[in-house]
Amino acid sequence: MADWAPIAKEYDPLKAGSIDGTDEEPHDRAIWRAMLARYVPNKGVTGDPHLTLFVARLNLQTTEEKLKEVFSRYGDIRKIRLVRDLVTGFSKGYAFIEYKEERALLKAHRDANRLVIDQHEIFVDFELERTLKGWIPRRLGGGFGGKKESGQLRFGGRDRPFRKPINLPNMKNDFYGEGSSEKRNWSREGTRDWRTRDRDHERSRDKRWPERERSWAWGDSEKERDSKEERSRGRERKDRDR
Repeated sequence: MADWAPIAKEYDPLKAGSIDGTDEEPHDRAIWRAMLARYVPNKGVTGDPHLTLFVARLNLQTTEEKLKEVFSRYGDIRKIRLVRDLVTGFSKGYAFIEYKEERALLKAHRDANRLVIDQHEIFVDFELERTLKGWIPRRLGGGFGGKKESGQLRFGGRDRPFRKPINLPNMKNDFYGEGSSEKRNWSREGTRDWRTRDRDHERSRDKRWPERERSWAWGDSEKERDSKEERSRGRERKDRDR
C-alpha cells in the first residue's frame, strides 16, 4: 500500500479492473484478454499526447471534415487523425483530435461523449497510448471502460481514479488465534463432562423411577387404609348413637 496512488502511473489490467487497485485475481474475461494481449503502440504518431482526445464508435462514413465541424465548437483544433486501414483506406471507426489548449480538451471530453454523429453515438476519452506505460486498448480488453457506473469499468484514469483502499485491522479471534488449541481442548473436556453428567442423570432417573412407582403404590395402600379406618369409626359412632 506504500506505493498506492489514485492515478495509475503504469497500466495494469488486473489493477485497472479493481476499484482500489488491490485485486489479485481477474473477475471478468476482458481482464484475462488484456493480460494476455501483446500490444505495441504506434511510434510514428506525432503531436502532444496530453492535448489529444480519443474518439471511438464512429460511423465508417464519417470524414475528417465532419469531425472538424463538430469538435471545433469546443476550441481550436491543431490536428485530426482519422485512423484508416492501410490496404483499403476505409475508416476503422476511431480518430485522434489534438487541441491547442487544455481547456478545449477538457470541455470536449466533458460534453462530446455520447454525442450522435452520422447516426452513431460516439465515445470520447483522453489519449493514453503514449502517456500511460503498458496501455492496452479497449478492443483487446483493456481501456478504462465506459462513462457510467455499470458494465465494464476500469479505474486509475484521470476521470475515474482509484478509490482509497480500506485497511482493516488484523483482529485476533480467541477461537482461532493464539492459544486456540488449549481452549479447544478445554471445550472438548467440558463437553465430555456435560455428557457424563447427562448420562449419570439419566441413569439415576432410571433408578429412581421404580422407587417412585413403589412409593406411589405404597401411598395408594395408605389411603385405602385410612379410608377403611374412617369407615370403621363411622360405624362405631352410629352404634353408639343407637
